[in-house]
Amino acid sequence: MPSVILATMARPFWVIMLAASVYILLRGHNEPGGGFVGGLMAAAAFAMLAFANGVDAARRALYFHPVVLVGAGVLAAIVSGIPGLFTTGSFLTHLWPEVAGIKLGTTILFDIGVYLVVLGGVLCLILRLYEDDDE
Repeated sequence: MPSVILATMARPFWVIMLAASVYILLRGHNEPGGGFVGGLMAAAAFAMLAFANGVDAARRALYFHPVVLVGAGVLAAIVSGIPGLFTTGSFLTHLWPEVAGIKLGTTILFDIGVYLVVLGGVLCLILRLYEDDDE
């Protein structure tokens, strides 16, 4: 049984860790970080929530099944490579259009895909391990 302190502080730490994972995801173009590290950070947040309050609490906070996250991530990564086929004839050649002075690239969609795949894949493992531990 987890401690009362851990169970009480799990939710605020979960929010902070998810915010940090999104920050790491978004800064990955110009600095260290990106979808992989951000996805691991988000998975750690859900793992902490599952450890503190049980797997059911983590599943309720997740909204989607982890396999759905993996599928959505793979789809996002594939879609991010398609524009390159039409411009340069090469899959995953990323584009950097400028909108209102801000460079937006198709790489962010790829990073979001990696983020979702890592989050879903790690959560499949972690939640399953915690479920076996409860039995």
